[in-house]
Amino acid sequence: MKIKLERAVIVEGKYDKIRLENIFDAPIITTDGFGIFKNKDKKDYIKRLAEKGGIIILTDSDSAGIMIRNRLKSFLPNDKIINLYLPEIIGKEKRKTAPSKEGLLGVEGIDDEIIISAFERAGIVGNKCENCDKITKLDLYNLGITGGENSSNYRKELLKKLSLPTGLSTAAMLEAVNFLYTKEEFQKLVKGE
Repeated sequence: MKIKLERAVIVEGKYDKIRLENIFDAPIITTDGFGIFKNKDKKDYIKRLAEKGGIIILTDSDSAGIMIRNRLKSFLPNDKIINLYLPEIIGKEKRKTAPSKEGLLGVEGIDDEIIISAFERAGIVGNKCENCDKITKLDLYNLGITGGENSSNYRKELLKKLSLPTGLSTAAMLEAVNFLYTKEEFQKLVKGE
């Protein structure tokens, strides 16, 4: 069973995201490595997540991870950030043929127990909205956002209206709107109320 989190978690890459999605029930957002330095849409999205409920930054323990973490901290309000740090563990991820430049495991290579322990030590376990009425794929379908004629265009327009990246997949959109809005708020926004 996955651990529910109240905040979005920011990681560097897709393998870190996959790793954490197996452990936590929360939005997991990637910086695409140094891509965050140039991607205004992603920066704006992360800012919104921070304003809504705060974020957790979990980058690798190497110098690149620290540089990315510092970049995030430069445009986010300090009181909305929880910085989590993993121990420096020498090793190489299974999917790689050679260790990283600094020879340290990244988030994707760290054992679940160590990751969970870092979250527990920081007191970041639980969800204040455990029984909330979540927006579902069926809701998106019923609202004409998916599965219908021109739903793709409508979804992009809606994402733009919500100031979310227009390239979000349906699953990523669902994750984002469930984090940012209640079901009632979302339905009102979609209907233009």
